[in-house]
Amino acid sequence: MSGASPLADTPPVLASGAARLDRILVALDQSDFANRALQEAVRLAVTSQGKITGIHAYAARLHDRRFKQMEGGLPDRYRREKEMEHQRDVHEDLIGMGLGLISDSYHDSAGAISAAQGVSFARLSPEGKNYTCLLEAMNTGDFDVLAMGALGLGAVAGSTIGTVCERVVRRSPIDVFVAKDRRRPIGDGPIVVGMDGSPKSFGALQTAMDIGRRLGVEVHVVAAYDPYYHYVAFNKISTVLSDEAGKVFRFKEQEQLHEELIDDGIAKIYQAHLNVAETVARDAGVTITPVLVAGKPYQAIRKYIEKHGASLLVVGKTGVHADDGLDIGGNTENLLRMVACHIWIGQGEFVPPMDVVAEETIMWSDEAEEKINRAPDFVRGIARTSVIRQAQAQGHTFITSRFVDQVMAAMMPGGGSDSDASRQTFERLDWSDEARALVQTVGDETLRENIGLRAEKSARRDASAVVLSDHVLPFLDEIDLRAPTPLPVTWKAASLARLQRVPEAFRATVKQSVEDYVRAHGADTIDGDLAEDAFVAARQNMCPVDHA
Repeated sequence: MSGASPLADTPPVLASGAARLDRILVALDQSDFANRALQEAVRLAVTSQGKITGIHAYAARLHDRRFKQMEGGLPDRYRREKEMEHQRDVHEDLIGMGLGLISDSYHDSAGAISAAQGVSFARLSPEGKNYTCLLEAMNTGDFDVLAMGALGLGAVAGSTIGTVCERVVRRSPIDVFVAKDRRRPIGDGPIVVGMDGSPKSFGALQTAMDIGRRLGVEVHVVAAYDPYYHYVAFNKISTVLSDEAGKVFRFKEQEQLHEELIDDGIAKIYQAHLNVAETVARDAGVTITPVLVAGKPYQAIRKYIEKHGASLLVVGKTGVHADDGLDIGGNTENLLRMVACHIWIGQGEFVPPMDVVAEETIMWSDEAEEKINRAPDFVRGIARTSVIRQAQAQGHTFITSRFVDQVMAAMMPGGGSDSDASRQTFERLDWSDEARALVQTVGDETLRENIGLRAEKSARRDASAVVLSDHVLPFLDEIDLRAPTPLPVTWKAASLARLQRVPEAFRATVKQSVEDYVRAHGADTIDGDLAEDAFVAARQNMCPVDHA
């Protein structure tokens, strides 16, 4: 992104919750994605006078064990004792020196890139499995953030995230920057922050603002809430509850509570998070773009990223509903897989000062505490935050049950009415012929029903008595954005036999590569010359050679 940024004139000052950039660990494998991760890490290190440490693990013992396992399957010419001993010596030299030389070459290249920008560079070359070695390095406490590629040298068409990347992100104790676009730098589009009001999401905001200031990039803060989920859930529940069970469960009251809370209360809460984010940014001398969007959070954020051409997404590793045993939040995990831009998964936490002050200075009556604790578990924290913020805004330092009622009434303007309208919420709406035809294009019956209920909820939000095509189309778009199911291919016997001769460690990768090659050439059968070309291409993908 070119041009002046609202952040560019502000010198970088590390805020509480923002990731430090003094000690950046970079995973090296000479893939395009790893190289992009290195380039972005160096750019950030320049602004912080930080140090880059490259790490490349080579699994010598694993290769040695695999070779020994394959000895019995070598062609006849290798089965003479003298020839076998010679091959063992050759392979031992390759394992002993060759892999080390490769690792040194990766470090030499990364060191030259760092030195060209005046950045200090150090080397780590541990022996072992890639993800294990990365985690061991991160757990030393010597590094602030890991930069790595989403995919490595084993990437094939259709890959979204590599196994090493996924394993490391899930277990990482520090921030992780994942390079997902081989060509685009951070700044070729805005930075987007996912905001859900949790301390980690505010930590992500601090990190995003810091990176934005350093690189001169604007920051957008997106809060996403799903007004459709509970409508779908209550419809499904209503189909199995007996009349007696419905009375015990107080189904109609629960239904109305959720309808009003989801439609009005949660939207207001998430807007409040954005308002707080604006205050935090303003106090830091930063201008942000706050945006409230409706929909499944990871889908709504992904759509926003695509619409605005974001270059980096910054999110907390876990969100507002996390418990102590959670390794990664569901929305963060989905975004890691699905977004096309780079993603920064943060561990830092920040609690806005206004919330800290409120928690320290505002007292609750016993009756108010009892009333707020009667709220459903999934909204209790949200409701409590709303009451505290409203009390602070009005200058109260003591919260009564009456004040809780007033805030809840403002959040839920229906007030739990017992009117006929409220009792008939789940009567199905009429559908236009166009809308019905659209939803019938969805082949999966379960998915079709889910989309139908979400479309009905959308119509109700528009106060429409009829579901129209405009209520269906947004949910069909979400399906269209998913990766298409690959067309099936048929393996002929000779090609399949050849595949079986590939070492087991690489067989799945070669199989996928061959099938992708055949599909790309418009065929559905793996046989003959096309199969030969496909195997050659697979081998080149796994063992690229510079012929320049």
